[in-house]
Formats: sequence, structure tokens, C-alpha cells
Amino acid sequence: MATSEIIHEFPGFFKVHKDGRIQRYLDSDFVSPGLDEETGIQSKDLLISSETSVKARIFLPKITHPPQKLPLLIHYHGGGFCIGSAFSSPFAKFLSALASQANVIAMSVEYRLAPEHLLPIAYHDSWDALQWVAQHSAGQGPESWINQYADLERVILAGESAGANLAHYVAVQAGARGLAGVKITRLLIVHPYFGRKEADEIYKYMCPTSSGTDDDPKLNPAVDPDLKKLKCERVLVCLAEEDYLKSRGESYYETMSKCGWGGEVECYVSSGEGHCFHFFNPTSPNIKPLITRMVDFIKH
Repeated sequence: MATSEIIHEFPGFFKVHKDGRIQRYLDSDFVSPGLDEETGIQSKDLLISSETSVKARIFLPKITHPPQKLPLLIHYHGGGFCIGSAFSSPFAKFLSALASQANVIAMSVEYRLAPEHLLPIAYHDSWDALQWVAQHSAGQGPESWINQYADLERVILAGESAGANLAHYVAVQAGARGLAGVKITRLLIVHPYFGRKEADEIYKYMCPTSSGTDDDPKLNPAVDPDLKKLKCERVLVCLAEEDYLKSRGESYYETMSKCGWGGEVECYVSSGEGHCFHFFNPTSPNIKPLITRMVDFIKH
């Protein structure tokens, strides 16, 4: 008989039962792809890997005739590596708005979630997604929208919270490992999660190979020997004044300002707001200025 005894609990994220069941505090809703009437954005779902079942959702703005090549924004969703989905309504709404206003193609990666898939699996999936995009550099990749409409010389990596951590990781890997076929021009880091000052117990549980402390370069980019190899021209760090992770975001901004990686880094702070308020507080008047700042950064 199955037992309901809880052996691990991380409030706000998930519980682990003795029988192995995972119970999340927040289940993502699923919204079907298609036409967004408000923005005119078309979306559809893609299979990145049949081996891992990693998928993505791609968002295409209205195409002019004759069509012009558009930048490609690759997005990694937040959710502490363990909740959230590229197929949920908050991310669909946000990316439709961003793709429409910035006039970019957006692709949100549905990486595998912990704790069923322990870290660093999400990092590997995120890197694999960029490699999959690079297959389209000669216009012969598996996805027609990328072949026809994406300018892979103008690629933006973006993410919020844990997704910002993944976006940063992928940008560093692109430089450290070398990746032909794409040029990353922008890195959009929103309310980033880079651990906490104390040992991060949930991260240690999801990533058994990590100490959960500042000696892990995934949690503290300042100790990453490959940091200067980050492949990008400009970085925008978006912070929220009341975010419990703000100090870590400030440390990231300072690290990128001083490490000598060769690009430009900027910082934007939303006053009086908490972590990822643009998803949790959808009526906030600060959402529009935040998206406007993102759009300006992408288009500059």
C-alpha cells in the first residue's frame, strides 16, 4: 500500500513522498499554440530531441512581404528548475507581447524539470536547444520558420529567475565550447536566481553534485573560470526592488561589470516590485515600462 509520508518538503516548490511521488505546489496550465488575436503572433510547438523529448514553442510575428530576416530570441522559463512550462499561459502571453513589440521570433524551451530529472539535466537541455537552433544556419534545419525568417547572426538569449541562470550558462558555453552557426548578440537576465548567501538546500537536493554554495560556478558566476568566454555583446540585468534575490542579481551585475569579458552590461530596476512581478502581479503598472526596457535593449 502506498504511503503518504513526506520525506522532503520545499515550500512553494514541491514535496517528495516516501513512495517516490512528487507533489508540486503549483501546476502549470497548458494553452494551445495558434494565433494570438491581440498581437497577431502565430505559435506552434517543436520537438527539439526525440531522444530526450525536449520541446519548445516558437512565436512568429507578422511577416512583411517580401519577408525580412528577424532576430531570434531563445527563452528559458523560470520556476526554480522544478515548476513552470514553456506551454503555460503566462509565458505565452509574455512572449507574444515581447515578440510583437520587439519584432523578433521567440522560442521558449521546454527543458526537463527537477527533481524527476536531476540537475544539471536542465542545463544540458538548454544547451542542446541552442545547438539545435545552430543546425538551421545554412537554411536546412528541421524548422521552416527558423530557416525562412530567423537571422541567426542576431540571437538573443533570455530568461527570468532560474531561466536567467540557464540563459547565462548557455551564453558561457557558447564561448567556452565554441558554436558555429549562431551569433549571440544580447543576453537578457531578468530577476536572476544565482542561489542564496546561505547554503541552498533545494538546489543541493535537485543537483546532488552541487554544494549549494558560492563555490559552485552555476550559482556564483564570479568563480567560473570560463566567465570571460561568455559569447555576447551586451547584457541587460533586470532587477526588482523588493525581490528577495535582488542582492544576488546585484552581485551578478557587479561581476559582469568587472570581469573583463569584453561586452557592455546594463542594469534596470523596477521600483516597489517583487520577484517576477510581471507574472505574479499582472495588473502592475510597472510591467509596461519593464517590457519597454527589454524591447529597447533588443532593438538598440
